[in-house]
Amino acid sequence: MSNKQLILALLIVSAIIHFAYFGHPSETVFDEVHFGKFVTGYYTHEYFFDIHPPLGKLIVAGFAKIFNFEPEYAFANIGEKYPDKQYLILRFLPSLAGMLLPIVIFLLALQIGFGKTASFFAGMLVSLDNALLVQSRFILMDAFLLLFGFSALLMYFKRKYVWMAVFGGLAVSVKWTGLTFLALPLILESIYFYTDRDWRTLIPKMTAFLFIPAAIYFSVFAIHFSLLNKSGAGDAFMSLEFQKTLAGSAYEKNGEIKKSNLFQKFTELNEEMYTSNARLTATHPYGSKWYTWPFMSRPIFYWVNGDQRIYFLGNPIIWWSTTAALMYALISMIWSAGQSRKILIILLGGVGLNLLPFIGIPRVMFLYHYLSAFIFAILILAYLIDQSQHKKLIAPVLIFASAVSFIYFSPLSYGLNLSPREYNTRVWLPSWR
Repeated sequence: MSNKQLILALLIVSAIIHFAYFGHPSETVFDEVHFGKFVTGYYTHEYFFDIHPPLGKLIVAGFAKIFNFEPEYAFANIGEKYPDKQYLILRFLPSLAGMLLPIVIFLLALQIGFGKTASFFAGMLVSLDNALLVQSRFILMDAFLLLFGFSALLMYFKRKYVWMAVFGGLAVSVKWTGLTFLALPLILESIYFYTDRDWRTLIPKMTAFLFIPAAIYFSVFAIHFSLLNKSGAGDAFMSLEFQKTLAGSAYEKNGEIKKSNLFQKFTELNEEMYTSNARLTATHPYGSKWYTWPFMSRPIFYWVNGDQRIYFLGNPIIWWSTTAALMYALISMIWSAGQSRKILIILLGGVGLNLLPFIGIPRVMFLYHYLSAFIFAILILAYLIDQSQHKKLIAPVLIFASAVSFIYFSPLSYGLNLSPREYNTRVWLPSWR
């Protein structure tokens, strides 16, 4: 099959998976209680505070504006029923981003040097993972982070540095962990520069790596501030000078206080985001440590209504196969050489860089923080299979097993009815309860 035919096949499978039962449940799910409020804040113009950069919320809000979305819902509690179908507009783009991600992974694998079989295999595993599906079905931001981040890497390996910088800047503007998608190319380029000492390309590359993402990041905040120009629930996090810029605040007309300018607001908000992240000390029953994530020992309940449940639970076949592949890659890197060793180092570096921000952090963390590293682990598994003499047998067998496993666990991904007995047969580990 040609690349176009493989992409079409991936697109069809991914579209069916991501838009099956679209909109179910018609109730607030998990962190929609937060991100739903943030998105509607751009319509009321009342200032809010979030520990993450604003791009993901801005994208959803801007798309909803095209369809004349009106903020008529409070997003107060998980499980509250939506009064109308407007919430579908807010869920659409995350689902679309999740649908497109397997195509990006397929193209990235090809660009790195995988064969067609292994590249298609990687894209299919991204499509068939239940956890990636759940995280892209609702008003959540991780699907944007993953799509922009891996698109940045695709552009880097295609040597399209400006586009790499654009996508990298977009990823960072969704979540700070998007920096890892710029860090990996920057490390690789530093190694290449140390070897070649080619000063002619240094300035153009540094412009792409530093200035373009920084400009995008700053511009996103400028839009954020221009829309949130009224006093709101986020006032208390900010200085009096910042609050003076907000219409209706207690300090708007106080002549003794000087207004913050745009750069000062940008600096203050980012400092407060960092400080607030560091201050998060609350525990959570579904929290987990970074070193447990490859084993999927603590999934997360996102929504429960009687015999219907939405569970952030990965596809066990994919999850545990990639963990085994990670361990094997770490060992095999010792005796591998040449291009094979280089590819393994790059992919293992991607895993490490995406785990690094969570090592030593005291705040509560969750299994979904592993998703970026998990996709690198999928690529490692695909690459190891690509090196096998039996890849034309192993890849189809694993895809079939992953598809069966996906279907078996899909009621917990889509929120479908499961009797107590049917549910219990899917709870394989005591820590999954």
